[in-house]
Amino acid sequence: MIKKVLLSVLAAGVMYPAAAQFEFKTVKELPISSVKNQHRSSTCWCFSTLSYFESELMRLGKGEMDFSEAFVVNKTMMDRAEKAVRTHGDVSFSPGGFAYDVAYCWKHYGIIPQEAMPTMGTLYGDSLPNNNELDKIAESYVSAIAKSEAKKLSPLWKQGLQSIYDTYLGKCPEKFTYKGKEYTPKSYAESLGLNMDDYVSITSFTHHPFYEKMVIEVQDNWRWDLAYNVPMDEMMKIIDNAVNKGYTLAWGADVSELGFSRNGIGQLPDVKSAEFSGSDQARWTGLTSDWSKREFLTSKPLPEIKPTQEKRQEGYDNWETTDDHGMLIYGIAKDQNGKEYYMAKNSWGTDNTYKGTWYFTKAFVAMKTIDVMVHKDAIPADIAKKLGLKK
Repeated sequence: MIKKVLLSVLAAGVMYPAAAQFEFKTVKELPISSVKNQHRSSTCWCFSTLSYFESELMRLGKGEMDFSEAFVVNKTMMDRAEKAVRTHGDVSFSPGGFAYDVAYCWKHYGIIPQEAMPTMGTLYGDSLPNNNELDKIAESYVSAIAKSEAKKLSPLWKQGLQSIYDTYLGKCPEKFTYKGKEYTPKSYAESLGLNMDDYVSITSFTHHPFYEKMVIEVQDNWRWDLAYNVPMDEMMKIIDNAVNKGYTLAWGADVSELGFSRNGIGQLPDVKSAEFSGSDQARWTGLTSDWSKREFLTSKPLPEIKPTQEKRQEGYDNWETTDDHGMLIYGIAKDQNGKEYYMAKNSWGTDNTYKGTWYFTKAFVAMKTIDVMVHKDAIPADIAKKLGLKK
């Protein structure tokens, strides 16, 4: 999940002034593992979802853990390459992904602790992930195979691609020793006690029936994962209920809006509102670049667009709402005016305004969520019954 133009600028270290005109008071905060930095790797889907499962284990009283992103990326990209080749390139091959990719890896291949495999970037001398070269090489390789005019594929193509990923990310271990005990990736995953069938994806779009499963039609949902489709208001009830009951959520969202910025704020300013007048209007009309507009629109609380199901669908249908980024929703806070925000753990390190946390208004989340992954027990009983998750 990544918007290449936006994220490349953000990853390059463009910083904005601290959001000095925001004052937050935490209402509900759930335990999270340490903030990571995906740096120059388009793997927010992996960082955010592993962070989610790390929080799930903390919720269950099993302590803080740190899982290997390199293992998940290696396994996932080999699967994605096979799908791309099978469809002659009609399924895109790129480094983005979905929360479900991590759950699929966990269930089918297992998981390993960070120390059982090199941290991404370390094999080529970087302290932080930088997959730019790897991604270009792998994409060219897979494209050459997928779009080949050969009548028969060589059985060696997977070995060649696997060697590329093993070179840059390290080989996935068949066995490893952790805290004095030997595991396989599968036996280690089983020892943690999480059942991947307990986790479901939730979305909200009107081009499919509500209370049924649907495929979210975005390129990075290349496994065609099914999400439960509910009305927007019920999606928001699920998010609220989850946090208030002690459950975090893996959140996939659009961060290409001008109301999202590196200063740790996400809101949906209504620049046409009557409240947006006087000096604000004068300053807004005088701004010439998207970056200066983005800085201004996240500098203080502003009147927001009111989310509706229709506006949400329109944004998705006209490609305005796109599949950009994955984060972890882990709390609720209020600003100085009493407005509620969701607290989201990002994977861009801690060298930012709120040390790795972003604050998103509920309007932003309602309008710009692609999907959330959540434990099925966190869904309110009446909604779970409509989805067939409870009798």
